[in-house]
Amino acid sequence: MPIKNLYLLTTFSTSIPSTSFNLFLILTLNMSLITSAESFGIVVHGGAGVLSGLSIERQQEIENKVKETLISAYKILEDGGSSMDAVEFAVSEFEDSTLFNAGKGSVYNSNEVQEMDASIMNGADRSAGAVASVQIIKNPIKLARKVLEETDHVLLVGHGAEIFAKDIEETIVDRSYFHSEKNLKRLKKAKKRISDNNIIEDKIGTVGAVALDKNGNIAAATSTGGMTNKMPGRVGDTPIIGSGTWAQNNVCGVSSTGHGEFFIKYQVAKEVCTRIEYLNETLEKASSDIIEELLKIDARGGIIAIDKDANTSMPFNTDGMIRGSVTNKSELFVAIY
Repeated sequence: MPIKNLYLLTTFSTSIPSTSFNLFLILTLNMSLITSAESFGIVVHGGAGVLSGLSIERQQEIENKVKETLISAYKILEDGGSSMDAVEFAVSEFEDSTLFNAGKGSVYNSNEVQEMDASIMNGADRSAGAVASVQIIKNPIKLARKVLEETDHVLLVGHGAEIFAKDIEETIVDRSYFHSEKNLKRLKKAKKRISDNNIIEDKIGTVGAVALDKNGNIAAATSTGGMTNKMPGRVGDTPIIGSGTWAQNNVCGVSSTGHGEFFIKYQVAKEVCTRIEYLNETLEKASSDIIEELLKIDARGGIIAIDKDANTSMPFNTDGMIRGSVTNKSELFVAIY
């Protein structure tokens, strides 16, 4: 409870009987706890990387999409909806856009096929669902949630995941849905080993969201098309619980974006929460320190995070990271650089 409120209570106590004051104090403290428990908010990212070649028009287009998505996802939380619903909604919105490397905007592997990964985690009970190397799923994040809710498993891969999707009537699309001449050109350039660092699309991968709802439940979700020209079957950190995604009530939720192999080796998402839980670090210190440590081994990327009090953090060690946040105690924020 704020110091000012305690002072007012002490002053007020001199003018009422002790029994009445004790009851008043209990009620006031309970109201303070309820107010604290109702902190809520959401953080999203659209990938980290070299963004120096991004046109003003493309910047505006991306920022508008992030703002629009944040406002709608925040409304879910504001209306008493769950953090799971909020993060699934936000990520699926990015998957439906060609602005990001996930879902419809996914890049090609070396065989000119999109292979997509996604995961979602509920911090209330640490339940999680994930899919990897799926090729015909319109919204991998929605299928990941179905894995969580309708199977005894955590991760389904490739054809098996697609059979499951058909069984539960999740939206299946023809591969032509993901076709992109722009992404195909990027693949051809990558195969010729031509440096193309001034084009944003070559350097962005992964979308994600983390949220805290009014009930104190934390959720995290991440989705990606992976790396351009990756080997068929390559899986990065996105569907790996603890690496690309982690949610833990009373601690934090994290979604990662960057060089997946390093994020797997260092269990980046879980590591943030571990430092908060066992070293008593703040969210900002834990997340920022990890990103700085990754830079020392030339591991590029970023993370978004939210803690039990709706504090947020969005550190990155790249040229930029598409990101945004809004909570009940902070204004809408969107940035790229």
